[in-house]
Amino acid sequence: MKKITLFVLLISVLVSCRNEKKDTDTKNSTTAIADTLTYTYDSVKVYSKNIINTRQIVDTAKAVVTYPVFKNDTLNTLIQRKVTDFYGKEEKLITYPEIAKSFISGYDAFFAENKDTPQHWFLLIDINVLKQTENYIALRYQHSDYVGGAHGNSNISYINYNPKTNTQITLDSLIDKSNRAKLLSIAEGIFRKNEKLSPTETLSGKYFFLDDKFSLSENYYVSDKGLVFLYNPYEIKAYAFGTTELVIPFAAIKEIAKPNTILSSQK
Repeated sequence: MKKITLFVLLISVLVSCRNEKKDTDTKNSTTAIADTLTYTYDSVKVYSKNIINTRQIVDTAKAVVTYPVFKNDTLNTLIQRKVTDFYGKEEKLITYPEIAKSFISGYDAFFAENKDTPQHWFLLIDINVLKQTENYIALRYQHSDYVGGAHGNSNISYINYNPKTNTQITLDSLIDKSNRAKLLSIAEGIFRKNEKLSPTETLSGKYFFLDDKFSLSENYYVSDKGLVFLYNPYEIKAYAFGTTELVIPFAAIKEIAKPNTILSSQK
């Protein structure tokens, strides 16, 4: 009888522990959802009906746009505006399908006059969520295309967004303008170390900086490692070198970061 009683007590304790763990996990899950925006990925794909058929390839032109859809219309509109502005506001392309169809229409017009062309153009727009917390969302927008020539083109930019205030996060909101000179000095020191340059070595003839003076890219976001700047091909180097990433650790800018921002909250 004692053995049966002990067995029943043991089962009761185990069930209680499991139920307690389940309740805790459910609570954590609910908190995580509440602290971040829910989103799903969607895409638009448009292909040309004009087929390139040579000994080397059988292909056609394509336009593919992949993007996140948030439960936040303001952010969705901002992302879409970022893409449409890339083409220029005068184009009046306001939706992803319009962008894809316009690109394919351009190819079809080209093909009509060049039916023997081996060119099969492409447009790839890919927008990804890099980082998301309760007060910060970083999105990476990559635009790649080929419309003839020796090679295609690629460009990367970032969207930094505060979902609590529904506003973009600017560099001035992270680091005061009065500290920009300090930021530039810190960044140049890291850049020279990465590029294996001495502190006084000239940038002339090696990079495309205006007046051969180091400058920061306008593309940035905050990663788990620090404040990240990215230079696109042709921005400071030849196309063959691709992109150049510059990471400034949080510790290096803790003295100049504005308080109560995504920079100051990191260690």
